Amino acid sequence: MKIAERLKDKKKIFSFEFYPPKTENDTIRLYSSIKELEELNPDFVSITNSSTGEVPYRAVALSKAIKEKTGFEIMVHLTCLSHTKKEIREIVSVLKETGIDNVLALRGDILNKKEFKAKSDYVYANELVEDLKSMGNFTIGVAAYPEKHPEAVTLEADILNLKKKIDAGADFAITQLFFDNKSYFDFMDKCARMGVNIPIIPGIMPITNYKQLSNFTQMMGVMIPEDLARNIEKYSNDKESLMKFSIDYATVQALQLLGNGAKGIHFYTLNRSKATKQIFKNIMAGTIVKQ
Repeated sequence: MKIAERLKDKKKIFSFEFYPPKTENDTIRLYSSIKELEELNPDFVSITNSSTGEVPYRAVALSKAIKEKTGFEIMVHLTCLSHTKKEIREIVSVLKETGIDNVLALRGDILNKKEFKAKSDYVYANELVEDLKSMGNFTIGVAAYPEKHPEAVTLEADILNLKKKIDAGADFAITQLFFDNKSYFDFMDKCARMGVNIPIIPGIMPITNYKQLSNFTQMMGVMIPEDLARNIEKYSNDKESLMKFSIDYATVQALQLLGNGAKGIHFYTLNRSKATKQIFKNIMAGTIVKQ
């Protein structure tokens, strides 16, 4: 069943994100995590792609392998800065043969603008969405940014970019991770006022180590609430306590999102299962924890 159909048929949907491993140990950890999370029966899993284009078919190959091994509904990420139109046509052909009906169409991150040289025929994600829509009957997801894309001038301008992707054929969106639910709810209000009416699934991820703080704030432009930053600092040298706090924080965050109308939750797993599995179980139990 395509993701678009699940969004219509189910009240809430849950999904996990994985990325292609680079080493043998990474591969072992990934498949161990998949085995752990398989019992949770997610509505779909997504497989990320690289903006660099160095290994353009790795995500497709991993998607095929996971689908054959688990039967998961797969959504493969395609970043338009990584691919030429010829490559996209080739990838689409493989996806059709494999029975993968879902694509997350992204522009791709530019980590170093001075050195970056796109090999692509595309400039923006809406162009990729339009091409994919013309090539097959895919469910197409796109990215949304509750705290705005780091390159956007304003949140309103960013929502207009989201509308372009919808007009090109996007069926739903998944948000960049965030830690303050108010930003998501404010974003959803603005989207509604600006005529954005596709499902927008919030993406969440617990902070499981102290180094992640600077990555989120510097690279992604994600805001860290004071209470979250304070407790991560407090438990920076206590891995077990940090894990518990982060799981509890994400549980409360997810339950508040679901209780106030969010269509589901997309978990950024970082190819690990422990935190995601516990948060999911807490959600299913309706567990509210005290911060």
